[in-house]
Amino acid sequence: MYRRLISALLLTFSVAMAHAAPRRVDFVITGGTVITMAGPNIDDGAVAIDKGEIIGVGKSADIAKRFAGVETIHARGMAILPGFVNAHTHVPMTLFRGIADDRDLMDWLQHFIFPAEAKNVDRDFVKWGTRLAAAEMIASGTTTFTDMYYFESDIASEAKKAGLRGVLGETMIDFPAPDNKTWDAAVAYVRDFVKRWHGDRLITPALAPHAPYTVSRAHLEQVRALATELHAPILIHVAETKGEGSQIKDNTAGLSPAAYLDSIGFLGHDVVAAHGIWLTPDDIRMLAAKRVGVAHCPESNMMLASGVAPVVDMRHANVALGLGTDGPAGSNNNLDMVEEAASAARLQKITRGDPKALSARDVLEMATLGGARALGMEDRIGTLEPGKRADVIVIDLQQPKTQPVYAVESAIVYAASGSAVVTTICDGKILMRNRNLLTVDAPAAVAKAKEYRDKVRKSLL
Repeated sequence: MYRRLISALLLTFSVAMAHAAPRRVDFVITGGTVITMAGPNIDDGAVAIDKGEIIGVGKSADIAKRFAGVETIHARGMAILPGFVNAHTHVPMTLFRGIADDRDLMDWLQHFIFPAEAKNVDRDFVKWGTRLAAAEMIASGTTTFTDMYYFESDIASEAKKAGLRGVLGETMIDFPAPDNKTWDAAVAYVRDFVKRWHGDRLITPALAPHAPYTVSRAHLEQVRALATELHAPILIHVAETKGEGSQIKDNTAGLSPAAYLDSIGFLGHDVVAAHGIWLTPDDIRMLAAKRVGVAHCPESNMMLASGVAPVVDMRHANVALGLGTDGPAGSNNNLDMVEEAASAARLQKITRGDPKALSARDVLEMATLGGARALGMEDRIGTLEPGKRADVIVIDLQQPKTQPVYAVESAIVYAASGSAVVTTICDGKILMRNRNLLTVDAPAAVAKAKEYRDKVRKSLL
């Protein structure tokens, strides 16, 4: 009798569940091709989002049975994919965009950028530069960016206001900087910066020693100890130019920049090395073993004629490899991750003489999950899966330049650009809807940029 009663109750419960209303959620994106980056694409797919998290991914019909959005975003003829992760940049340098093009790195830094920064960079400069960059990044689908600059706590405040996720490193360097005139002042700033932002849902504070050639061994060792103490990641430029390699080799009895950093106990899973152009095979194996993240910046590397990074070799060695734009001031000039992905693929094809060297899918992976892995954030972002943070973008593929679509990854990487992004969502908050920016006053930022252009020009006369 009890078994019959239990069976009847279970049957009643099953029938009730079958007819239960779909769960109410914040919104559902439906009808597009979902590029999860965690498995096969889903045609006519949908993503359900609630309270900042992805709670459902699947066929549109299946998601409709389970979830009903307070708002529904229709994505027919569009691609739905994880927000882009810009693994290396200097966002306030939007205000130096085009200041000194067509130069090599050292000429660009020493004769233009460092002097311009000394005369112009203050807290207001980085605030307005970050606002301009935030508008550009949101409009082209970046939801997470990795930054190295000065007054980084102000950059964090602006990024949070814009709704962006950021791994933000305060630059530490062995000469007076715009915000900290001494090394000890920089250390004190970093302590306060990390304490203020530690545990924030969007902002991860980091330490950013500029490079092995601009920070002494003693200071690099101090940074390593400080990062371990504060549980904060480290961002640093490594092996960016052949000249850097020669300089480090001459000063360290023949070590490469990466090997030198390893020799002083600097490297670890919490380090993100930008560029990595002149890594040796031994360096690559060591970085993989140490779980060091690497940010590949192909357009910057080409613009400054710094070289071609061994991307294919790093991928084969299972290095955690992401894509970065670098700063938008003569070393790239934009923050468009779609263009960066296309450049990454094409550069490896031509330099290796192999059209299969990097595919469109490969570079999309680098721009999303690869960047998340490089930052040690793959448990939170980089794929569209239930339980991940709701960092999602929608790309319109109905434009003439992307039609017809035979392969969605090809259409995005080789035909589209960042301007094809129509919706940008970070942490479950819509930052751009139908190309309308919702969290940044772009016209105000553009107007201020023009004012700074005139000021910077005068300062360099």
